[in-house]
Amino acid sequence: MTLTSRYDFVLLFDVKDGNPNGDPDAGNLPRMDAETGHGLVTDVSLKRKVRNYVGMVKECNPPHDIYIKEKGVLERIHRAAYEEIGKTGELADDGKEGKKKRKGSEDSVKAARNWICKNFFDVRTFGAVMSTGVNCGQVRGPVQMTFARSIDPVIASEHSITRMAVATEVEAEKQHGDNRTMGRKHTVPYGLYRSHGFVSSFLAKQTGFSADDLELFLKALEDMFEHDRSAARGQMATRGLYVFKHDSELGNAHAHSLFDRLTVAAIDPASPARAFAAYSVLYDGSPVEVGQSLQAAPGVTLIRRC
Repeated sequence: MTLTSRYDFVLLFDVKDGNPNGDPDAGNLPRMDAETGHGLVTDVSLKRKVRNYVGMVKECNPPHDIYIKEKGVLERIHRAAYEEIGKTGELADDGKEGKKKRKGSEDSVKAARNWICKNFFDVRTFGAVMSTGVNCGQVRGPVQMTFARSIDPVIASEHSITRMAVATEVEAEKQHGDNRTMGRKHTVPYGLYRSHGFVSSFLAKQTGFSADDLELFLKALEDMFEHDRSAARGQMATRGLYVFKHDSELGNAHAHSLFDRLTVAAIDPASPARAFAAYSVLYDGSPVEVGQSLQAAPGVTLIRRC
């Protein structure tokens, strides 16, 4: 079933004594706004968790295969697309180890792009640039997400950790049998993060993103942290998913005006927050219960999913 409405949504999630999104260029410190101290989580990090969830639930079987996956080689997928549409003859040898690369005709690129959209959930959801190597064009995805930003500034704590073992005999000899390895771990004591998202029905028609795909995507946002546990992210959870459904494809209200009416604030700003209960989440000054549906604006329905 195709989408016939525009959707906007607000995602709230929190972290306790963990690192929600380390920055490899800063020693894996939690990402932060240098001017305000607010914590950040990239849209790429959130999309990765959605991909992992869908890949796990659907076992990466078409039409829910995952294009961007760990250790993936994208050009192999591009070649497979040309094979499936019967256009392997358009792939020319580039003279390097027998690899075949070519831009492809306009019709072939379109057919290959459509085949990938049909079989790969993340391409028809988020889009992809597939013009490198074997050209399968570009896809602009109907679902877009923003960086997540913490409601309040966060403090990044650094901890020294010890491993009671070493990796090599050389290290053991240097320590005369003490065999300890020192390391560092960075955590945020607590942070509640907010991200915004948008779903375009017009772009959904172009990629084949369906109502069932939307339901799977929203389900992934609800449950993705439950299957993403690690030493750094042991206590992360989705705390709220607020979905605005418009009666029309163009939308019945500006997204920013709807988002501004959903307020998240600390109940006691003078005390450091260490749990979700330290915050109030209100729409037009009133709480929205899980499963509740209300008229958010003329032609817009707000549903709190979790």
